Amino acid sequence: MATDATGGPAPSPARQIAAGTIGNVLEWYDFAVYGYLATFIAANFFPSEDAVAGLLATFAVFAVGFLMRPLGGILIGHIGDRYGRKPALLVSVVGMAVPTVLIGLLPSYDTIGVAAPVLLVVLRIVQGLSVGGEYVSSMVFLVESAPAHRRGLYGACCAGGAVSGILLASASAALLLDVFGHEAVAAWAWRLPFLAGILLAAAGYLLRRHLAEPARAEPTGPVRLPVQEAVQRHPRVILTLIGLTAFNAVGFYVAFVFLASWLQEADGIRPSVALTMNTLNMVILVALLVAFGWLSDRIGRLPILAGATAAAVVLAVPLFLLMRDGGLVGAFLGQLGFVVIVGAFGVQPAVMVEAVGGRVRVTAIALAFNIGMGVIGGLSPLFATWLIATTGEEIAPAYFVMAAGAVSFLATRFLHETLGRPLPP
Repeated sequence: MATDATGGPAPSPARQIAAGTIGNVLEWYDFAVYGYLATFIAANFFPSEDAVAGLLATFAVFAVGFLMRPLGGILIGHIGDRYGRKPALLVSVVGMAVPTVLIGLLPSYDTIGVAAPVLLVVLRIVQGLSVGGEYVSSMVFLVESAPAHRRGLYGACCAGGAVSGILLASASAALLLDVFGHEAVAAWAWRLPFLAGILLAAAGYLLRRHLAEPARAEPTGPVRLPVQEAVQRHPRVILTLIGLTAFNAVGFYVAFVFLASWLQEADGIRPSVALTMNTLNMVILVALLVAFGWLSDRIGRLPILAGATAAAVVLAVPLFLLMRDGGLVGAFLGQLGFVVIVGAFGVQPAVMVEAVGGRVRVTAIALAFNIGMGVIGGLSPLFATWLIATTGEEIAPAYFVMAAGAVSFLATRFLHETLGRPLPP
């Protein structure tokens, strides 16, 4: 019978993957549902005669969560590197579930006054901290736990879980409006998706509570803070991984956040149609992330990443032109083109874990990934919109995508192929 690093029975591959993935489903469900219900949250916590001002305040709170991601990565990375991957996974899932349920229970501005938005900000800060640590902790856990010939696949399941959470949030918001109607959702039903997050949280905690800790080398030499050691020992790797993340961040947020509104403005596509296309392409993305992870276990990581980033540089402008001038079919196929390129980054979790030594692996990857996704990615829709306003060209965001693709392609030149190699100690 197979055993784990402690000599006990090894968990089944399905249980390992489920335990590592479900936290990402929860984290991104909870994080994204706030964005989908922002209009209703604004009315309850930021009442204003100017509806736009209230919505801006709500999205400002949404941005706070993104800005907390790097700090969350450092904090939970410290737990993962100092005390183990399993404690980090438990802390992150609880740290997301508790504030999510409390948002669902939080009295509105009309009930407790200014305390309502203040408490909402505090809860979003805790959520942002948890998101910053969850994805990286689960990524490291899954790849370290995987058989050597399945690291790409296990890591890609982590990425697929995050996108699945966003999909679940979108479906929940749509179902809520269909079942209860706009008035009921505005009054009270907006709280239900937040309260329902406790179900995913309970499943995640139960799956993770009995996990075995992956085998890793014991620390040697002087004991320093993981963040200090990561920056001092791995500055080149961290910078390279930030560069690698650049296209993943820009590509995802442009393809699934910016394009949903761009297609309506530039192509005149109805909002419901644009969102339906967005949802369908996101379903395809989940499958592609896992497929590319599986493929990387056969042909290597770098050929896939180099090919995808090169394709981004070459195809960004043609794909935007196709979306602008090709009608409804062209719009769908153009977005699908970006989905295929972004899907290749299902390989990224394995590459990142295989690039950093185990002693500060969680912290180093958390720094790189959260700076890339949280800062570069979080600002991408805003920057893409600014480019159009400044240049007057509807396809100007394509140049932003090309630049990010070029940076990530260059980053692949500083990485070594890791397929078939043992994880660095």
